[in-house]
Amino acid sequence: MDTKSLIIEIATTLFQQKGYKGVGLNEILKVCYVTKGSFYHHFPNGKEELLIACLQLMEEAITKDIEDIFNQFQTTQEAIHAMIEKLVDDFEREGTITGYTFSSMVSEMASLSESVRNACSSLYTKIQEIYSNKLVEDGFSKEMGYSIALMMTAFIEGGMMLCITQNASAPLKTISDVLPYLLKENE
Repeated sequence: MDTKSLIIEIATTLFQQKGYKGVGLNEILKVCYVTKGSFYHHFPNGKEELLIACLQLMEEAITKDIEDIFNQFQTTQEAIHAMIEKLVDDFEREGTITGYTFSSMVSEMASLSESVRNACSSLYTKIQEIYSNKLVEDGFSKEMGYSIALMMTAFIEGGMMLCITQNASAPLKTISDVLPYLLKENE
């Protein structure tokens, strides 16, 4: 693995564990075994540029995971149930949800920097597109598909946050039980 990729991978894990503000540049340098000169060679604009690279890495992983699940199932209802089931399993096995750490970084940093806000917005836009496209395949109009996709994103993101704060998977299970009623409107 090249130095830049190593820094991004390690920093992503550190940011997920401690938040952006909770990780200092010196800690990143120490854990990655790189000098400041090497760090600034790869990230001339500093820690914020690194954060954007980390958010892009997370975006790729999260959207690939969602796309893989949605491509396996014929309907949005089946796909969303499988996706939420995976989130519940991850939470019950690991005690956290990776997507939530993305959400926490969004709330921590998006209001401070336009470039970070744009990087965060990109993930949610891609998630909504995946949902919306599947809903259109199910027969919803483009407008209704977009609206439902927005609501699905908000439900699931909120559910992940509630799982973390309540230390329980019940919020996502409830969402999984209720979402089918929203998706049956088109039948």
